[in-house]
Amino acid sequence: MTMLDELASFVVAADYGQLSLLARTQAKIRVLDAMGCAIGALDSPVIKMIAAQNDDFGGNPRCTLIGGGRTAVDRAAFYNSALVRYLDFNDSYLAKGETCHPSDNLAAVLAACEYADGTGKDLLTALTVAYQVQCRLSDVAPVRARGFDHTTQGAYALAAGVAKAIQLDQIKTANAIAISGTAYNALRVTRTGALSNWKGLAYPNTAFGVTHATFLAMRGITGPAEVFEGNKGFMDAISGHFSLDWSMENLEKITQTVVKRYNAEIHSQATLEGVLELKHEQQITGSAIQEIDIETFDVAYNIIGGGEEGEKFTVRTKEEADHSLPYIVAVAILDDQVLPPQYQTTRIQQSDVQSLLRKVRVHPLVEFSQRFPAEMPCRITITLNDGSVLTKEKRDYEGFRTRPMQWETAVKKFEQLTQPHLPTTLQNEIEDAVRRLENLRISDLTTLLEMVKKVMIGGV
Repeated sequence: MTMLDELASFVVAADYGQLSLLARTQAKIRVLDAMGCAIGALDSPVIKMIAAQNDDFGGNPRCTLIGGGRTAVDRAAFYNSALVRYLDFNDSYLAKGETCHPSDNLAAVLAACEYADGTGKDLLTALTVAYQVQCRLSDVAPVRARGFDHTTQGAYALAAGVAKAIQLDQIKTANAIAISGTAYNALRVTRTGALSNWKGLAYPNTAFGVTHATFLAMRGITGPAEVFEGNKGFMDAISGHFSLDWSMENLEKITQTVVKRYNAEIHSQATLEGVLELKHEQQITGSAIQEIDIETFDVAYNIIGGGEEGEKFTVRTKEEADHSLPYIVAVAILDDQVLPPQYQTTRIQQSDVQSLLRKVRVHPLVEFSQRFPAEMPCRITITLNDGSVLTKEKRDYEGFRTRPMQWETAVKKFEQLTQPHLPTTLQNEIEDAVRRLENLRISDLTTLLEMVKKVMIGGV
C-alpha cells in the first residue's frame, strides 16, 4: 500500500465513537471559537470584496454563507473560511518546525456536511479527521524552512475532511487527497516581508480549490497514487522523507491545539499575557517606558520579532500589525487589550503606538527555543524613564495546552467578538446549538448562521 492508501483507509474508517469526551468538548470549543472569529469579521473590507466576487460570479445556492445568502459549495468554503481566518484570532497547532491554524478547515467541512445533509456528529468527525491529518503532517513533515506555507499540509487535511463529510469511499477519498496534495503547494512568501491581504486568504483559497477537487474525485476524476513517496512527489520535491503509520492514528490531536486569548499571532500570546500582568501589577503607562526587552524562542523571533521573515518596525496595515511583536506589545500596553479595534488603520497610524513600538527589542534565547513547543517561554524586561527595571517570565498562557480554554471562557470570547453584530438572543442560540451539536442536524446550525446578517445590530 502507498501512504495515500493508508491515509485514505484511516479517513474512511474514522468514526464519531472514536472521539474521547475531551476531544468532543474541545472540538465544540474550536467550532464556537471559529464562529466567533467569523461573525466578528463580517464588516471587514476584504470580506466585502469577496462577497462582491460571489455576487458577480454566482453559484448554485447549495450552501449557507455566514451572515446570510447561499452559494455553491466551493464558494461557501472560500467565503466562510475567509471569515474564520481574517481576524487571525482562531486556533493554532504548534509543532517544532511548523505552525498552522487547524480551524481553517472548518468552513470547507461545514459546507460539505451541509451539501450532504449531514449531522453534527458528521461535522465533528470530519473536522477532527482534518485536524489529525494537518497536525500530524506538521509534526513529521514541516515545510516552512523549505520556503513553503503551512497551507501545503492543509491541502491534505482539507481533502480528508471534505471527503469524510460527503462520505466518499476509499478510492475516491484517495483521489481527492492525491489531486489536492499535488495541486496546492503554496509559497511561504505569503507571510514574510511586507504582508498583504493574501496572508488571511491563502488557506481559504486552498479550501476553495480542495473542495472543488474533492467533488471532482466524487465524480470519478483520479489523481497520482504516489503523491507522497513517488518520483517528484511531496517527499521528493518538498518535505524530504518521513514516515507516518496512519493505522496507528486516532482523532485526539484536536486536544493538543491551542486557542488564542488575544487577537494576535499565536507565538505572541504568552508575551502579551505577561506584559499585561506586569502593566497591571506595576501600574505602568506607555509614557513612562524607556525600553521594552523581549526574550523569546527562535520561532517567535523569526516570524514576529524581526528575524528571518523581516523587520517588524514598519507597521502600516492590519496584516503587518498582527505579525509584529513590537506593535502588539505596544498597543497592549496603551489600550489594555488586543482585539479587532487595535487593527483599525486609524489606530495603527497613531503616533503613540508608532513611537512605543520602536522602543521594543526582541531577542531569541537558546534555552527558550529548546523548551518550545512544549512551552511558550518568554521573559519581559521593561525599563522605565526613572531607571526602574521590571521583569516577568512566562511559560504559557490561558488557552495553551497546559492551561486549556474551557467552555465558559470560549463563550465569553464568542460574545465579545459577536456583541457588535448580534443580539443576545441569537448569541445564545448559536452557543446552545454548538454545545448540543452532536444531537443536531447541520441545517439547524447553518439556519442560525444565515440569520446573523438579517439581525445585525445597526443594520448593513
